[in-house]
This record gives sequence, structure tokens and C-alpha cells, in this order.
Amino acid sequence: MLFESPRAFLRALPRFAQDAQDIEILPSTTQFRTHLLEQISGAKQRIYIAALYLQNDEGGAEVLAALYAAKARQPKLEIAILVDWHRAQRGLIGAAAQSGNAGWYQAQAQSQLLEVPIYGVPVQTRELLGVLHLKGFVIDDTVIYSGASLNNVYLHVGERYRADRYHLIRNQPLADSMVHFIQEALLSQTAVHRLDRPNIPSTKDIRGTIRHFRQQLKSSRYAVPVSSKNVSGLAITPLVGVGQRNPLNRLIVKLIAAAERKIVICTPYFNLPRSVTKVIKQQLKKGVQIDIIIGDKTANDFFIPASEPFKTIGALPYLYEMNLRRFAKAQQAAIHAGRLNLLLWNDVGHSYHLKGIWIDDDYQLLTGNNLNPRAFNLDLENALLIHDPQQELAASAQVEQSQIRQYTQRIKHFDELETLGDYPEKVKKLLRRLSRIRADRLLSRFL
Repeated sequence: MLFESPRAFLRALPRFAQDAQDIEILPSTTQFRTHLLEQISGAKQRIYIAALYLQNDEGGAEVLAALYAAKARQPKLEIAILVDWHRAQRGLIGAAAQSGNAGWYQAQAQSQLLEVPIYGVPVQTRELLGVLHLKGFVIDDTVIYSGASLNNVYLHVGERYRADRYHLIRNQPLADSMVHFIQEALLSQTAVHRLDRPNIPSTKDIRGTIRHFRQQLKSSRYAVPVSSKNVSGLAITPLVGVGQRNPLNRLIVKLIAAAERKIVICTPYFNLPRSVTKVIKQQLKKGVQIDIIIGDKTANDFFIPASEPFKTIGALPYLYEMNLRRFAKAQQAAIHAGRLNLLLWNDVGHSYHLKGIWIDDDYQLLTGNNLNPRAFNLDLENALLIHDPQQELAASAQVEQSQIRQYTQRIKHFDELETLGDYPEKVKKLLRRLSRIRADRLLSRFL
């Protein structure tokens, strides 16, 4: 319907029934690693993992070794690891030239008698224009949902960690739907290739196939029975989207608009799409309380300490802070009135990667979506929308939010945020140059 209310839109979504006792929220990065390895070790039927990357470091090696061990114990175990095509074939940003993780995958495969297939998914012909940002690990009938990728910092191997959200959801129909999507929308497509085997085709050679694949992705959906709309209690709706005006984008905007009392948003990079900013402003005018939890610039995964050599990518956290300061200045009256709470997360030495939305006490969104123009226009994203009409998860949601908030500080006035003049000289020089040619606005669409 043209004038369908946000609440009516949400109620009409198909969904899977969910038992509250079959949802577990893990409180730390360390517990995420422990549970992931335990689930892999105990797998009997299938392991499907989708992540931006599986890194060649101690954390990534521990996961890959666990996968090979699981296959050795259960030779009939279905395993499929999906990572971004481009990200797997380059080194880390700012590092010296490397063969990327794909070379490591092949070396590991050659040393094993069993196969653990690792697939590269090319969402676009260039990484800048879109990556696989799909989240969710399906192990037998359990879905482990997190925005985390697989490396040292996401798994807290070593001193540093990158905070995220971690949910274990036991739900066979949901797990089946997510696996079916991977099989039909991704693994069956000719653009998707094994990275653990030699002779990987070049991106140039499959450019036309990639473009066709992206068009197919735009119409791909998770399979949820139409009859499931009648589910009345706790339920989960899986959503997926890529490109402009996709179903997930629409859901996010509708979800925020549906709030009647309170909205809590987590995002690591403050660079909101216009549609999200617009609906937030509308809700503030209605008197809805909004809490936005953002990583401090020093907790951004692109932040470079002054003690290390500066690289261009290190300017990003400062760009995000400038965005936040402009937003805070425009909404200072709402901040002063307590309707808007901007909370900076900073556990010194660690980084922040949390994403998600809580609406009143009856909806929450688990997602890897960064709520930025890139997520809304370029990357392949997904999410799990939890509807909790009887508020069976209210207590656990409160515990999770309290754990997040323990490292936050509220911004009382926009002047508490630094300005361009306060930044390190190299950052200041770069941002001024970008601003003169308006390249900062262009960059905001891609980063």
C-alpha cells in the first residue's frame, strides 16, 4: 500500500518462529572465538561461513585448522567458506605488496588430503564499488550471527580485540533458508570461483560474468514461507540486499520510523545515508529518544597512532568525526533536551565494530550493515530482524546494551569534538586538500 504505516509494514513481513531459549548472546570476543571453534568441532552435517575475509594470521589459521579437523572427523560434512573475491587476493591496506589470502588458502589445500572449499564472491568488478558483506555462520542448525570477520583482532588472539555483537540462534528453518540462499544465489553462479585451487581467473577475464551476477543478486531473497506471516510470537525475518533502494535499506528506514518511544543505533563509522538521517530527524521532532553509539576516532579500525607512519587511509576516522560534529551541532537542542544521546565508545587500545538497531522493546536488528552510503548502495548486505512482541528478550537485550555502554561517554555539546585545526598536521593538510576539490563528499559515498 502506498501509505502503509511503518508498523503495518513490519507486521506484514514473513518470519520464522523462534524459541527465546534458543537465542544466546555472547558477551565478548573471546567467547565468540571459543563458541565458534566448539561449534565447528561438533558439526555433524554442515558448515557454511560467510565473512568479508578469512585472514592468514594466527586467528584465521586456528579457524581453518578447525575446519580441516572437522572434515577429517566427519568426511561427509558439507563445508563452504565464502569470502570477498577482491579482498582475498590483495594484502592489507597500506601494507607491502602481497599475494593475499588466496595464496595461503591454496598452500593449505595442497598440504591436506581433504577439501575445505573456499569461494571468492565478486559482488562488483572492483572492490571500491562493492564487496561481499554478507554475515552469518551456519553450523548444523545453529546460526552464529556477527559482523566480525576472521582474524586476530576479531577473534581476540593477542592483546587487541575489535568489539562486535555475537548471537547464537538455534533455528533449523532459519538455518536452512540461509544455506539455501548461499547455495542458489551464490555458489551456483559462474562468477563465483574456488580460491583454494590454483589457476584462479583474473577479474578482467570474468568482468561480464560479474556484472550479470550482480544483476541476479538484486532480485535474490531469503526463502521464507508466505504462511509464516501468521506467526504471532517471537520471530526472525532474514533480509538481504545490494544496490540502491534494496529491501534491506527500505526495512532499516521503516524500522527507525516505526519507533514510538526509543531508538538505539550502533554504527562504527558515522556517515549516515540521507534517508536514515532524514528519518532520525523526523523521530527527534516527534519526541522519540534516540541513542547513537559510535566508535571514538581512536577506536576506529582505520585509526593510526601518531607513533606510527601516516597513511592516507588514516584520515578516515577524522572524516567520520567531522561528520559527527556537524550532526551534533545541528541537533544541539535535542542533545541538550536529552532526546538525542551521542555516545562515544572507547576501550583504550581496542577498536569498535558494532552494528545494530533496537526499536522500543519489541524489535531489534542484527546486521553487518554499517548504515553508511556504501552499505546502502554498493555492498551485498544482510540482516536478521527480531520481532519480540511479548518482550521475551528484553532482559538479555538490556544486558547486551549495558555491556556496550560501559565503555561510552556521552557528548553533551558538539564543541567537545575536535575540529580540523586540532588534528595532526598531515591529517589536516590532506583533509583541507580534499575539501577544496570536494573530494571528501565523493569519498563519503564509497567509505
